[in-house]
Parts: sequence; structure tokens; C-alpha cells
Amino acid sequence: MASEHETPTPSSSFDPSLPKGQSCSDCPFCSISFIYAPYDPQNPPDARSRIIDPNLPSPGPSTFIVLSTPQVMAFLDIMPLSVGHILVCPRNHRPKLTDASQVEAAELGRYLRVLSAAVVRATGIKDWNVVQNNGAAAAQVVPHLHFHIIPRPELRDKRSERFTATMFGRGQRDDLDEGEAVVLAEKIRQEVAKVVKEDQKQQNSSKL
Repeated sequence: MASEHETPTPSSSFDPSLPKGQSCSDCPFCSISFIYAPYDPQNPPDARSRIIDPNLPSPGPSTFIVLSTPQVMAFLDIMPLSVGHILVCPRNHRPKLTDASQVEAAELGRYLRVLSAAVVRATGIKDWNVVQNNGAAAAQVVPHLHFHIIPRPELRDKRSERFTATMFGRGQRDDLDEGEAVVLAEKIRQEVAKVVKEDQKQQNSSKL
């Protein structure tokens, strides 16, 4: 299971314990991180591999993994705002952005760029939002730090106002089509592998 929440330096008025009901055992993202082992993003497992089987969380909702490293997880949103909507989070339980360690923050930043590029390639949609909410008042539903990467097919679409409202916690969202999700997740994993390899090649070239 994910590691314990890091305890800040105590003060006379500060309670370092997690709020009741917010422990790792109650967190759906911690459950996902426990179920799915890390794999090399440059060599993702085959779509039929048990390692990324969407049904592993059963009886919970199916999970379509697109990245699983020792520090960072990414998977399709089960109620997407658009095709290619994914969630990116640290593997360890961190309620808010300020709870992430420096290493986690650096890895999240790295893979937000990689995953953004992969989603653009996999969907063909060249505009997207990166959204991150902190706390219930800011429309954070799952109390585990996560970023949304949300493709935006057309800003001038008549549904734009509804889209923006829903993105911040208001409005109706549709369930993920699992048949389409299997294909899409595979596309994104393959594009992630390509982007990471390109980055590695560029890094090696800069050292020459």
C-alpha cells in the first residue's frame, strides 16, 4: 500500500494526523496504486497482459492504466469530459499539491508533459486543459492529489459553457465506454513510450 502521509514539524495548534475517513485504505487512487505494479514506460505491457488488466479492481470500477511508475500513476477518467481525459497522480497518498514531496512534484511535472504529448498524438486533438483542484471548496472530489489532462476538441462548440462548468465540479458527466477505453489506453501507452524514447534520445545527443 502507499506510504504514510509525511508528518510536518508539529506546532502547538497543528494536528498532523489525517482527517477521519481520509486514510489510504479509503482512497480509490491508493487502491489503484496498490493493485497495479510499476512498469517501464518505454516498454509498456501488451494490452492483454495481466499487469494492466482493467478488471483487477473488481468489484470496483474498471481501471485503464496509461502510465505506472514507482512515483506516478495515470489512467483514464471513468467519467470523461472528452475522449482522452486522463488523471495523473502520485502513487503515494498525498491529499493536496502542497503535500507532495520534491521528488514526486518533479516526476509529476515530467510526466504531465509526456502524457500531454501522448494524449495529443493518440486523440489527434491539439488543444487541452491541465486542471488540478485542492480541497472540496475547489471541487476536488477524491482527496488524493491528481491532475486532469482534458482534450478540448473545439472551444467554440455550443457545449463549451457546460464543459467548463462540469470541469470545475458542476453539471453532468458521461460514463466511460469500456470497449473504446481498451483501445484508447493502448494508444496512449504506446505514444507515451515513443515520447519517453524521444526524450531519452535527445538527452543523449545533448551530452555528445
